[in-house]
Amino acid sequence: MSGMTEAGAAPDSVTLKQASLYWLKLGCISFGGPAGQIAIMHHDLVEQKRWISESRFLHALNYCMMLPGPEAQQLATYIGWLMHRTVGGLVAGILFFLPSFFMLCGLAWVYMAYGSLPAVAAVFHGIKPAVVAIVLFAAYRMASKTLKNPLLWAIAILAFIAVFIFKLPFPWLVLAAGLTGLAGGQYAPAYFQTAGIHGVQQPGHGKALIDDSTPTPAHARFSWQRLRRVLFCGIALWLLVMLALIAAYGWHGAYTQMSWFFTKAALLTFGGAYAVLPYVYQGAVEQYHWLSPGQMIDALALGETTPGPLIMVVTFVAYVGGWHAEVLGSAHAAWSGLVAATLVTFFTFLPSLVFIFLGGPFIETTHGNLRLTAPLSAIAAAVVGVIFSLALFFAWHIYWPQGLAYAVDWFSVVLSLLALLAVLKYQVNVALVIVASGLAGALAPWIFT
Repeated sequence: MSGMTEAGAAPDSVTLKQASLYWLKLGCISFGGPAGQIAIMHHDLVEQKRWISESRFLHALNYCMMLPGPEAQQLATYIGWLMHRTVGGLVAGILFFLPSFFMLCGLAWVYMAYGSLPAVAAVFHGIKPAVVAIVLFAAYRMASKTLKNPLLWAIAILAFIAVFIFKLPFPWLVLAAGLTGLAGGQYAPAYFQTAGIHGVQQPGHGKALIDDSTPTPAHARFSWQRLRRVLFCGIALWLLVMLALIAAYGWHGAYTQMSWFFTKAALLTFGGAYAVLPYVYQGAVEQYHWLSPGQMIDALALGETTPGPLIMVVTFVAYVGGWHAEVLGSAHAAWSGLVAATLVTFFTFLPSLVFIFLGGPFIETTHGNLRLTAPLSAIAAAVVGVIFSLALFFAWHIYWPQGLAYAVDWFSVVLSLLALLAVLKYQVNVALVIVASGLAGALAPWIFT
């Protein structure tokens, strides 16, 4: 069978159909956030199937980690493109998030249609405290990898103050941190040196289909003509859909504003989905009022329990926003939500795909390490502070659901502490923690009455 190899022998060629089946499978099982998703791909594609060598895999990963957007999805797109041209990249990139899209739309419909039922509300009452713990854990995990010296700690603290106290917009923080890193990389480079984030370094798996010495295929060779063509197609596709929305609903229409806002969010997703969630929170909850703070927390919880990149939270956010906006009429709220979710997912992932097709040929011209780490190190440090601020935003609304003047919800506080203990000390899977917390919320009315 194609793809099965003897030890040390290069695998047979892989057809687009075989690759597509794998990308679909990956989209259905890719739990665990970017680190888990990259680990799955490394195990499957480097160690088991040997479709790509260790160094080529890491080289592609280095590029994807420099880009805004979900790096695991971009890595799948890159490998799919390298193996089967543009169609292979599109198939890999789209199948990576498509199962999650359908799951989240289904869950969003159930949530909006039946979320007010006491039993469903009780489940989410248990899930919300777990989200606080998970966001805190994400901040701790990122801090332990990025805050290696006092200067990076100072950047993180200043970012926290800027967001939590002064409510500064997230794009300005990214810009300020990037400029700080750019200057620091020149005048104090020792403070901005970083190690690999995902720790994928296990050489010696035998020859691969795309090996270290495999020549760059013709379609992956850099040319200015190809770059201009890809850039034109990406911008034209974005403009075509955006202009259609403006013509149909006007610039201030809900669909148009969602598409524009999440385009900006897609270009700010440095450091993973948690980094851009405060920006999404500022826009979707505080500025546009597409959903409530509680619904934003529920969106994150459901995003954590479904496969695919965590940035798929925006699909749920858009569905809820579209449902509330009733763009297609009050009798078709579900369809309004589905259209909003589809549009936002499109505008979220279009930049990721374009970045791969734009930069891939250039990256293939050099198999050395990319050295733009200083600005990214500063941005990553700022992101830590932003994520901590997000955790406090969530805790505020969960522990004091009626405001600080009212009593604390001690059930939520205790459940958060238990969830944090589970993920931090015992390394329990995040999805299991959310399920267990939801079960605790469902049982609480029976136990405490």
